[in-house]
Amino acid sequence: MSSPPIAPATAGTSTRPYLIRALHDWCTDNGFTPYVAVFVDASVQVPMEYVKNNEIVLNVGFEATSSLKLGNEAIEFKARFGGSSREIVVPIDHVIAIYARENGQGMAFPMPADGHKPAAGEPDAATIASGVSAMRGPRLTLTGSSNAKAENTRDDADGPTPPEPPTGGRPSLKRVK
Repeated sequence: MSSPPIAPATAGTSTRPYLIRALHDWCTDNGFTPYVAVFVDASVQVPMEYVKNNEIVLNVGFEATSSLKLGNEAIEFKARFGGSSREIVVPIDHVIAIYARENGQGMAFPMPADGHKPAAGEPDAATIASGVSAMRGPRLTLTGSSNAKAENTRDDADGPTPPEPPTGGRPSLKRVK
């Protein structure tokens, strides 16, 4: 009798929800505020009055959300916008970045397969995901990158340069009793 066929190495679920949860945990553990940048279309349930260029940036920290669920198919939570509570549902494949507000460290993801082409004057996916717009905050950098300083520079001269993350020797633990 022959053994059952082995699934190809490419089979399996998406790594995106696992990476989002891991980076959310990392932000929370380090006292940072986790933000997600989301590509918005008809499948995303967010307050449309806050959407610009088919994008919204959401604070997904525990302090800003209620009933937060970081699932494999969607991120769901309740949050207050303009004083009223709203239900938020974001399909996982519409998350284009997750990062720490304080230092910009995080990860960008590809646009959803059905994402649109930007119109004239509208930023493209790379611009959105990197947070280059002066209205956004720090540009995303690779966590643990030895080239973080070069990656954190801006191409535009419109906004202030974000502060550099502290550099120095090895991190140390402090025992508190």
